[in-house]
Amino acid sequence: MAVTVTSETEVEVESAEVEAADAPVDAPETETETKAEEPSPRRWPRLVRRGLLWALIVGLLGASGFLGWQVWQQREIAAASRDAQAAAVHYAQVLTSIDSNNVDQNFAEVLNGATGEFKDMYSQSSAQLRQLLVDNKATARGVVIDSAVKSATKNQVVVLMFVDQTVANKAAPDPRIDRSRVKMTMDKVDGAWRASKVELP
Repeated sequence: MAVTVTSETEVEVESAEVEAADAPVDAPETETETKAEEPSPRRWPRLVRRGLLWALIVGLLGASGFLGWQVWQQREIAAASRDAQAAAVHYAQVLTSIDSNNVDQNFAEVLNGATGEFKDMYSQSSAQLRQLLVDNKATARGVVIDSAVKSATKNQVVVLMFVDQTVANKAAPDPRIDRSRVKMTMDKVDGAWRASKVELP
């Protein structure tokens, strides 16, 4: 019977080899793991579509906001046109209706509806005009036959009117009708529409 003698050194070597075999082996980093943080080529189309969708939403919101502002502006101007036109029609009838027996009240109403250039001009000539009306016992009554807005902003509207004015005085007691075309510029002052310019084009 043969006996094999194993030295202590050989035993230690075999033990180390067994431990090394049992130890877990670290797997090498794969290319997929290194690139895990970067979007895969398959995700790019989805990201592009998402970006385009957001751009489209932002664009639509901007366009709708601009269109809404335009609609609001148009409504404001339309409302200004209606109010100024009504005020111009009323004022034209005040301006063209005079009673020499009540001239001071007539003048007060005319000045109350005026502003700017026209108010200054009427104030300067009112004394002379008053005396002329009283001396001639003049009366007049104006009626607006038709009117239209020529141009408009939120604070200024130009109105065209056709006015029939029935006039009588001491020299011509039988009333006659004078027909005039009036161009009136209305300005919004302290929330009220007043005539700043009156022309007979």
